[in-house]
Amino acid sequence: MKGFESFNLPVQPGDLSPLVLAYVGDACFELYIRSRVVAENPKLPPQKLHRLTVGYVSASSQSDIIHGIWEHLNENEMTVVKKGRNAKSGTSPKNADVVQYRYATGFETLVGYLFLAGEAERLLFILEKAYDFFCAQQ
Repeated sequence: MKGFESFNLPVQPGDLSPLVLAYVGDACFELYIRSRVVAENPKLPPQKLHRLTVGYVSASSQSDIIHGIWEHLNENEMTVVKKGRNAKSGTSPKNADVVQYRYATGFETLVGYLFLAGEAERLLFILEKAYDFFCAQQ
């Protein structure tokens, strides 16, 4: 991810709560998906781009994604996902059941962790696997 180095922030992901990592991961995943959708559909108006993006970033989709890419995760990444999944958010899901919401939080926690750890190559691998898995399910 070219330019990723400029995000080298003075924070260690291990010092942050899983929900803070998920907060960052949500933004990272959304940006990645928006970039891919725009790259593949450069002539679509923003409203249609938004409709395409929503399917990828929903809690139910993210829950499916983390299950679909689980075999590609290493032990540390699995632990990060589990910590995110088990974190008590204090919010209730809008368009997913509680189990899906928890797994989606686990996925976002992993993305935020990899981003803040500066593991750009691994993050890109996970994001590409997630994108490919979602596309294969459609």
